[in-house]
Parts: sequence; C-alpha cells; structure tokens
Amino acid sequence: VQLQASGGGLVQAGGSLRLSCVASGRTFGSSAMGWFRQAPGKEREFVAANLWNGGSTYYADSVKGRFTFSRDNKKNTVYLEMNRLKPEDTAVYYCAAGTGRYGLPNPDSYSYWGQGTLVTVSS
Repeated sequence: VQLQASGGGLVQAGGSLRLSCVASGRTFGSSAMGWFRQAPGKEREFVAANLWNGGSTYYADSVKGRFTFSRDNKKNTVYLEMNRLKPEDTAVYYCAAGTGRYGLPNPDSYSYWGQGTLVTVSS
C-alpha cells in the first residue's frame, strides 16, 4: 500500500485546511485509515481514524469539534477537514493504513504510512 498525503500549508489561526490522502496498491486488508501528527520535539500523536467499511470515527480530544474525517471509497481517498486551527495544531500530518487490530488510536495498528504533509498555523 502506498499513501500520498497532500494539502498542508501555512494558515493563520482560526483558518481552515483540508488534507487528502490517496491510497494505492494492495489496499485490501488495510481496513483502518488514520491521521496522526508530529509536532517538533514531540512524539507522534493520534488525530482521527475510521474503518473503510464504515462505523464510528474516532477523534483525539484536542481536535473534536474542529476536525472532520471523511473518505471516498471509490477514490481510495481519505480527507481531514481542519477548521478553527490553532498554533498548537502545527505539525507534520501523516496518514496511515492498517488493520486497526490494536485499536484505531494506536500507531501499532498501522503498517503503512504516508510521507507527511506540513501544517503550520501562525498566531
């Protein structure tokens, strides 16, 4: 599975961005798709995730109500709509695909990772 993330950029606090992640290759079996982020000097953290076959979407508390995870199964693409951005949202955002067997927020549930896209929120 190859993952290509895009959509990052520089935005002022309060603004919005939409990230996209296109999955290609043998996506069968990678039932979970997730977004993680890593800020400078910090560990990678969970942002949002969902299963390809539907079900609940999970969000980190820090982004609930501001970020929305969506997907287009026909295009093998997932999106992360980010609204009311804050400077603390500044990070490299990664999409990931995997079985989700250890729980959607657990990075060990994902075997495939995209290259990351940088989101910078200025104050």
